[in-house]
Amino acid sequence: MRQQEVDHILTGMLSSHEDVSDLNMTVDKPFQVESSGQLLPVSLKPPVEKLTPFQTEIIALNLIGGDRRLTKALLSQGSCDSSYQLAGKARFRMNIFSQKGCYSIVMRQLSTSVPTIQELNLPPAFFKMTGEKNGIILVTGATGTGKTTSLAAFLNEINEKKSVHVVTLEDPVEYLHSQKKATFNQRELGVDFDNFASGLRAALRQAPKVVLVGEMRDRETVEIGLSAAETGHLVLSTLHTVDAGQTVNRIVGMFDQVEEKQIRIRMADTVRWIVCQRLLPKVGGGRIAAFEIMGANLRVKDAILNGEEEGKTFYEMIQASQAFGLMTFDQSLTDHYKNGFITEETAMGYASRKAIVGRAIDSIKSERGEKTSSIEGLAIDEEYGKKTTRRSWTD
Repeated sequence: MRQQEVDHILTGMLSSHEDVSDLNMTVDKPFQVESSGQLLPVSLKPPVEKLTPFQTEIIALNLIGGDRRLTKALLSQGSCDSSYQLAGKARFRMNIFSQKGCYSIVMRQLSTSVPTIQELNLPPAFFKMTGEKNGIILVTGATGTGKTTSLAAFLNEINEKKSVHVVTLEDPVEYLHSQKKATFNQRELGVDFDNFASGLRAALRQAPKVVLVGEMRDRETVEIGLSAAETGHLVLSTLHTVDAGQTVNRIVGMFDQVEEKQIRIRMADTVRWIVCQRLLPKVGGGRIAAFEIMGANLRVKDAILNGEEEGKTFYEMIQASQAFGLMTFDQSLTDHYKNGFITEETAMGYASRKAIVGRAIDSIKSERGEKTSSIEGLAIDEEYGKKTTRRSWTD
């Protein structure tokens, strides 16, 4: 199989369905694409009902293209990450990995243009975040929930309005920012630097005002990130956590117990915002993002410093500060349901506290004049008690 044949297969996969986000090649399965969160088979000519180990390996080697670093990583670590350009059609972030002695390939299609905050319909708090001069802003969520896209929109807003130096450390570079008002230097892991810790350490000598770290993967990267924030830089990064409380606990958990107090002090001083996001199935097809947004007010700083307590949880603090742009996932889900973007089943399925979302949905239904219960035919038994006769004193 030659490079042209691989490109022909990728082109066919891209055009097979609407809104293709991922290409998936796994042994004993046909070529598959992910569309609106669902994996769908792809029909090619000649048809391939089940991929063989030989076929996936040949495709993987063509995608690697003889790169020694990627080949070494694949053989020694069992997986490798890179980007791939399909000339004139698309760019991909790809991961090739070994499973049961065979190779599998997943390729995420990257946007050719940088989105804006308005285009993504991100919460208004994102505009507030772009006004930060220093500290750490974390965007968290599971893989594939749009963290990188949200950060790209954030950086685009800075690029449009601020004359500052921005250094990004990515694995791989996904969105290519053009040189507008800001000056961008985008560095790719494995090509321009060897690991996030060393790349971030070097970035501090490159006079940036804003530094994007693709992911806070280890203790060393977190420590250097905190130091960068403490010395006047605005540091942006991602973590694979589901909410704000878990994000704080994950970072604290990277350090020894004797260091916990000091790390909590440093985090309370540097963390500006924590944004958590999830992608939900949208009514009519496609997906929509739900957000939890926590800003660092005095109560939040105290909880980071001393830990959560009963009645002083991050959830309750966010819930009480909705007027200031903060929101819980449950508030975001309720808004989406009210606007008709998601179904009741989706809202309840993704809720953090189902009782709270359930009550909010019932309230919305009541305002619309809809039924809030499936129980029908209830009525007062007016005859109850009338059938009994009283005994007189003479009996």
